[in-house]
Amino acid sequence: MTTPSTYVVTARRTIAADAERIFDLIADPSLQPRWDGNDNLAEAPAGQRVREVGEVFIMTLTNGGIRENRVVEFVEGRLIAWLPSDPGDTPPGHLWRWELEPVDATSTVVTHTYDWSRLTDENRFARAQATTSAELQASVDRLAVLAES
Repeated sequence: MTTPSTYVVTARRTIAADAERIFDLIADPSLQPRWDGNDNLAEAPAGQRVREVGEVFIMTLTNGGIRENRVVEFVEGRLIAWLPSDPGDTPPGHLWRWELEPVDATSTVVTHTYDWSRLTDENRFARAQATTSAELQASVDRLAVLAES
């Protein structure tokens, strides 16, 4: 049985880089496949750098599928979250979120969350339930390698 606490998966790490540098790697979809710990993202066209709530960026998945990602939370340099969906469809309700908390000028606590508590498409439940904090941590760790280089 799935309990409400299993609907939200989180990973966190302090990265030795400033929040602006880290956020630029997250908010530019064309860079996301370089650090995706789920190995689910293949590519995204350049020029889609997210700047506000309401924007939609397009991503191609490793299986060839296309996702529209609607930005629903955004604070430059601090917070970005989106709801993915098939092109032209209403998002089924799972959310990807990145939160950045500067510690000082050279380090930032990064929290990555996958929240499927509002997922309505039962066909996606098994995949959502299989998404673990280890996969999210892999994304955070790969992001750290890029940000710290």
